[in-house]
Amino acid sequence: MISHRVFHKQIVALPLVGLGLLIGSCAVFEKYEVRIETVGKEIGKKSNLTPIEPKSNVADPSKSSPPHKGPIRIIIQEAVLTALENNRSLIVEQLNPSIQQTAEEQEQAVFDPVFDAEVSAGRIDAQRLAKSGDTIESVVTDTYEGDLSLKQFFSTGTTVEVAGTTETTESSLYVDPFSSTRFGLTVTQALLRGRGADVNLVKLRQARLETRISNYELRGFTESLVAEVETTYWDYALARRRIGIFQESLKLAEQQLRQTKEIIAVGKLAEAEMAAVQAEVALQRQGLIDARSSMESFRLRLLRLLNLPGNNLWNREIILLHEPTLPEVNLGDVETHVSLALRMRPDLNQARLGIQQGDLEVSRTKNGLLPVMKLFVRLGKTGYAGSFSDSLTDITGDNYDVSGGISFQYPFRNRVAKARQERALLRQDQAEKALDNLEQLAEVDVRGAYIEVNRAKEQIDASAATRKFQEEKLRIETEKFRVGRSTSFLVAQAQRDLLVSKINEVQAVANYLKALIGLYRQEGSLLERRGISAPGSRPVVLSKKNNP
Repeated sequence: MISHRVFHKQIVALPLVGLGLLIGSCAVFEKYEVRIETVGKEIGKKSNLTPIEPKSNVADPSKSSPPHKGPIRIIIQEAVLTALENNRSLIVEQLNPSIQQTAEEQEQAVFDPVFDAEVSAGRIDAQRLAKSGDTIESVVTDTYEGDLSLKQFFSTGTTVEVAGTTETTESSLYVDPFSSTRFGLTVTQALLRGRGADVNLVKLRQARLETRISNYELRGFTESLVAEVETTYWDYALARRRIGIFQESLKLAEQQLRQTKEIIAVGKLAEAEMAAVQAEVALQRQGLIDARSSMESFRLRLLRLLNLPGNNLWNREIILLHEPTLPEVNLGDVETHVSLALRMRPDLNQARLGIQQGDLEVSRTKNGLLPVMKLFVRLGKTGYAGSFSDSLTDITGDNYDVSGGISFQYPFRNRVAKARQERALLRQDQAEKALDNLEQLAEVDVRGAYIEVNRAKEQIDASAATRKFQEEKLRIETEKFRVGRSTSFLVAQAQRDLLVSKINEVQAVANYLKALIGLYRQEGSLLERRGISAPGSRPVVLSKKNNP
């Protein structure tokens, strides 16, 4: 059996133990950080991405480093690298995970200790009936109060508060002042609603999931940017090649015009044949104008994506050191690409994280259906004396206070909590159905991109064969025209057909390269295939209850 004196000493020690618990609890929750692992050369001071390195068999990188002035000599790998370093849209997107992480800090702050302090002084100047009962006397009372407390809420649903209060009263009715000092410990534990870490850590875990979602959003944006850079690079290369084709066709049309004039001059051809040849020359010049305008548009788009430093960005010429070539690619079975897409696509992983957030919300709202029942215990020691210092000394005396109990609260019908639970369940069901829909759309996207890659590849050989036949057709029509067995119109038509076939041949190669880019982007593997390390590389796996 505990003696009376020992019990008093334990009561004095309890507030100090509570204070130690509060201070020690500051290390319970470690700071959550999103770590970005980079490989190779860093992109910028605050980059979250790792660039691809130019391949040595493509071009000499030392010759393609763009200066701040003059033409930009660049290969496709360096174009991607430069865009990842300088593109303003990507710089903006890279801030989102850091911004979202502040929400984690905000939710974690719920479990931080809170220190309160208050000091006050007051005077009451009043009158009262004297002890003799026949006169009224004046009473002046001065009061000095001080309060200190340290309070913390734990994820278990426990609230611990250590508090100290002191009060000194000086009154004209008494000769000596009176002081009291109390140290106390209050512990409150939720028994039903709000009990346990699974409920109290929901918002913090949801905030962490939101940060992961922002990482997948950044990954999706980065994939789109890389795809846009590569596509624009090939569009610009195609536009430059189109200009060369139109220049060759224009040169050929002008040569045909000179020959026609010579034949007309010797009387072997009617004057009316001149109109078709002149129209063809004018048409080729018109096509050349459009091709140059198209190239300028793609140049501006590529410059915008690269965003190189300097004040003369928009006037700089771009010289591509990597022309379109056919890569050796074994696509394999389409099911392999579909399976990869279902694991790696950022939008699908975002949706899965959203379902995990919904699971947490369902748990939280389910707990909200319970009544509020709390167990509380209050322990305290108080010292009384004529001064503050003496009251501190007297606190080890026999004076103490102990109280405890249970509080209960439950609203009739509890409709607010029931509505929140129902809404959480409906949203969770909606999120799961939305994921099923997204997975189906992703599969359609991948299968469509796979078909496009095969189509584009087959068009390369077909367009090359067509171009050869059109060259032979033009040669035959030209010979027939020279001997008077054809017309200038048919020759012009053959020239036009050859022009179209040459453009289609180059376009087929560019289309194939862009189709591969589209397939890799649809399956979520573009960054890995380009050697770029970015947040959100791990696929999200749902629990069995979400993914039966």
